[in-house]
Amino acid sequence: MAQQQTHIELNRTGDKMPLVGFGCWKIDDSDCEDTIYNAIKAGYRLIDGAAVYENEVGVGRGINKAIKEGIVKREDLFVVTKLWNTYHQKDHVRPAIDRSLKDMGLDYVDLYLIHFPVPTKYVDPAVKYPGGWIEEGKETISYERSPIHVCWAEMEKLVDAKVARNIGVSNFNVMALLDLFTYCRYKPATLQVELHPYLQQKRLVEWVQKQGVAVTAYSSFGPASYVTMSDEGKTAKPLLSHELVQDIASRTGKSPAQVLLRWSVQRNVAVIPKSMHQERMKTNLDIFGWTLDQKDVDAINKLEMGARFNDTVTYGLDLPLFD
Repeated sequence: MAQQQTHIELNRTGDKMPLVGFGCWKIDDSDCEDTIYNAIKAGYRLIDGAAVYENEVGVGRGINKAIKEGIVKREDLFVVTKLWNTYHQKDHVRPAIDRSLKDMGLDYVDLYLIHFPVPTKYVDPAVKYPGGWIEEGKETISYERSPIHVCWAEMEKLVDAKVARNIGVSNFNVMALLDLFTYCRYKPATLQVELHPYLQQKRLVEWVQKQGVAVTAYSSFGPASYVTMSDEGKTAKPLLSHELVQDIASRTGKSPAQVLLRWSVQRNVAVIPKSMHQERMKTNLDIFGWTLDQKDVDAINKLEMGARFNDTVTYGLDLPLFD
């Protein structure tokens, strides 16, 4: 078999972003040091975090423990974090990344993303960090007049200041990207979106990749992460136990998780699975050196149902962001 691609080369820097990374969402800060350390030991080189996950101190401890023990050098890792909604305003972007870097004990990140195209009212970190969707004591989102073009110019300054090697966006649609392309000095390196067989976003993925922007999928296992968060997460058939996915897994001698991750990677879409179990960490990483047959890919493609689980409306927010 021809040598398989394990990285995506990013558009401006040529940095090689691993196609498989480790996601930090929903890991308690207290568990984070050991989890991230074990993930790096298992072979993960991309660590995908965010300020709003409230675990960057633990993430940083895990990274720095692995560096200190000589398992990796800092330049071997590809560290990702994200700008939260409350810090879109011009004067708050740099302090936001500075706080993330301080919490993680790092000098720079490899990729810094705007987490959502949603500018909300600034919350002083001394009051609450990093601030939620809704201000304390309010019932609806308090928006702030912080245009993306102003925010993006500040993101570009982070590249100039060498505190972020690459910058990108998350949860943006084609319209938001088109607008951004008209004024950016530095094109986004990546777009991170929800992506799994129930929500394949084929047209979005193909168009974005044609623009030279890499795509990263979150929630590759579909409803698994959302069972406690939305009715849709509870009622949708879990992808990991779906008969089709299980059948392909047993025929190929792989796990259902490996099948789902391989399906994405064959679209040249990066994945960031999370597991707290060391054995599963290793198998989730083992998705190269084999491929899914086209007939199996076609069968998985038929699972499309437009089911979005990370939806602001299902969280009770008056914001139909993806409509």
